[in-house]
Amino acid sequence: MKTVAFIPIKLNNERTPGKNIRPLSDGTPLCHLIQQTLLQVEEIDEIVVYCSNEKIKEYLLPGVQFLKRPESLDTSTTKSGDILKNFLREKKADIYVLTHVTCPFTKAERFKEGIQAVREKGYDSAFAAQKIAGFLWKDGEPLNFTRENIPRTQDMPSIYQETTSFYVFTMEVFEKYRGRTGGRPYLCECSAVEALDIDYPEDFEMADAVYTYLKHNRKLGI
Repeated sequence: MKTVAFIPIKLNNERTPGKNIRPLSDGTPLCHLIQQTLLQVEEIDEIVVYCSNEKIKEYLLPGVQFLKRPESLDTSTTKSGDILKNFLREKKADIYVLTHVTCPFTKAERFKEGIQAVREKGYDSAFAAQKIAGFLWKDGEPLNFTRENIPRTQDMPSIYQETTSFYVFTMEVFEKYRGRTGGRPYLCECSAVEALDIDYPEDFEMADAVYTYLKHNRKLGI
């Protein structure tokens, strides 16, 4: 089954301008990290960067393709579904893997786990999720516990928060649900480091500190 991984990249980010190609403390562009990880995943047949600005070609590693996307998809009001729809129209595959530069620490084995779940285990989609083990409140009331019976955190029901690390899905799933998850998704549990998402300048500084630590301790895996 042909599996295509694609990385939507916008160079004119409003909240953190230039974050996708911004260099980390050792000079490595942020966008190199996810490319290096995907290149390790043998289940992936093609890796495509989907960007309207051809300047991104300067930052592509060998083995990574470029596909120009319409500039109309670069607005602050563009929905992710519009980007998916356009990409799927231009690039045909059996399985798609959507991932982002701004989640740079997702491990290669996590991608493999998600792809194998869809390819071999009967799930129609997969995504990375972080387990939340804590006391949650909503509208001033406990959500997953009661005031009268406060459990140990390890005994609390499992609740997962979807991350933007990656999504694995098929064309059929997108056509039926108009999105990146289907009716029988597989949740790939990831660590807090893997779930780290860069939205704001302070997030980039945190990611740079994590990157420096992982590299120094040879724990990057890329």
